[in-house]
Amino acid sequence: MSIETSDAWQRPGPTAEQRRLDLYAGLAATALALFSLTLARSTGAFVLGPPPSGLEQVLWTVAVPLPLIWRRRFPAAATLAVSAAFVVSQVRAVPEWQLSSWALFAAVFTLGAWGRDRRMSRRLRVGVIAVMFIWLGVYYMLSYGKITGNAFADAVGPVPPVLALIVNGVLVNGLFFGFAYFFGETAWLAARRQHEVAQQAERLRRSQAEAREHAVVGERVRIARELHDVVAHHVSVMGVQASACRRVLDKDPAKARLALASIEESARTAVDELRRMLGVLRARDGAPDRAAQSAGIDQIDAVVDRAREAGLRATLGVYGEPMPLPESVSQAAYRVAQEAVTNVLKHATGASLLDVRVRYLAQEVEIEVTDDGRATRPTNTDGLGLVGMRERVATHGGALEVGPRTGGGWRVRVRLPLPVAAGRLA
Repeated sequence: MSIETSDAWQRPGPTAEQRRLDLYAGLAATALALFSLTLARSTGAFVLGPPPSGLEQVLWTVAVPLPLIWRRRFPAAATLAVSAAFVVSQVRAVPEWQLSSWALFAAVFTLGAWGRDRRMSRRLRVGVIAVMFIWLGVYYMLSYGKITGNAFADAVGPVPPVLALIVNGVLVNGLFFGFAYFFGETAWLAARRQHEVAQQAERLRRSQAEAREHAVVGERVRIARELHDVVAHHVSVMGVQASACRRVLDKDPAKARLALASIEESARTAVDELRRMLGVLRARDGAPDRAAQSAGIDQIDAVVDRAREAGLRATLGVYGEPMPLPESVSQAAYRVAQEAVTNVLKHATGASLLDVRVRYLAQEVEIEVTDDGRATRPTNTDGLGLVGMRERVATHGGALEVGPRTGGGWRVRVRLPLPVAAGRLA
């Protein structure tokens, strides 16, 4: 089984916490190896031959697992140290070999999982494994002459005893080192994929942030164009009325006073519209959508009709005494209702009822859109539609509420404050 790897990426070194864990693990493995040596000496199980002195046994037993405390920080050096100490301890017939074998496994695995230079890591692991098999062959050759005639007296299998012993040793060691190599490569590949996933997530986060920023900028540009049209309209009206006032000022003072009052009202309305702008909104390239800009609160019924055509049982309720609104407020109310209904059609699964309500209150106008469906995916508070609504509502100093209803379904509620001029216009 082959695993594709990339030599271009280098795995970052271990963290302080990982280095601390390696220290504890290496010391624990050394303590267990000493305990295993004590048990082996207590049972007299000297399978490798007559052991050396007790001090030398302790030294080599400690020398094999102790380098594991640097296994992730210096994987190549740790593997070489563990391998060399393991072979020497075998040559010297140190009776502890069980914990030492697992220390060797951990060293080879760690070199595969944490090696910085992948080419060197592979070559070093292959070299260590080759040395271990060479030592296994040497050990078999040295042991062959010591086999007595009755060593295999109880053998009953079809395979010659010596051959069976050799094949068994090669098979066990092959699986042992094969798993150490394979799992090391797998761990390194998993770390690289995790790094790639983290990079993709970061790129996606940046892309979403840019999309939100572009949505905000685009919405502000549209608002600026709408406000430009509104203010330009009022200024044009003021110019016409001023001209009429000039003509009748001497002949009909009453009409001149009416024209001046109308100019005063238009000026106040224009100033109120300008005060709703957020900062300095710069125009961008592209022609404005005149049809969309001319839509106002009185055309919400057309949005409800389109929802009916899409198959929803849609109702529209108007509460309170309708009053003329500033064009920007009227357009904002229409846009919010349009976006809310669009979200119902796109994202609400199983929705059959749509209720749109417009309430004219003493100092604000309220638009509420509710449905009985369920969301097809978790709510994204940074979605472009919600960003646009939030930006538009904030421009007019209003409040936006978006969320699930208690009895099921979804609610979008917007409150837009009315300027003082709106009350006078009514």
